[in-house]
Amino acid sequence: MDFKNLDYLKHGSTIQQLAYHELSVLKIMWVLDEFHPVLTGTIPLDIAISSSDLDISCTVKNHDEFKQKLFKNYAEQSDFSFKTTSRFGETASICCFEGEHFKIEIFGQHLEVTQQNAYRHMIIDHKILKENDNNFSREIIKLKREGLKNRACFRKIASIGR
Repeated sequence: MDFKNLDYLKHGSTIQQLAYHELSVLKIMWVLDEFHPVLTGTIPLDIAISSSDLDISCTVKNHDEFKQKLFKNYAEQSDFSFKTTSRFGETASICCFEGEHFKIEIFGQHLEVTQQNAYRHMIIDHKILKENDNNFSREIIKLKREGLKNRACFRKIASIGR
């Protein structure tokens, strides 16, 4: 699956199509093209629930340029926030705002997107979902609706299956 090309969303589930529409209206992938944005998280995996947000991971070499681009294009969005933080020697910038249908979180790190945790976890989760039937996905969604996070859902189902 090529998660870098959003065409799969156009023909996906209702929530995936809505996500595609939102990304298109806001032109996020086009605006952030120089940062190689990739949609990560539950929506690409089609295990999203109504409270799921649009997580976008970016490769950021210059956090000031990233910040300027986001402020220029999205500062007027509802609940807009931006912060840059350093943890374990790695700098990350996080921008959040409300779109029409989704909360949007844009995450930028100096690492290539394919090396970032969100993308790596998504690839692992995608593999696990493909190795199992639709009941597995439905159980993940059920647990997410009960308030569990992705990692906890996958761990819980894996422990039950043993």
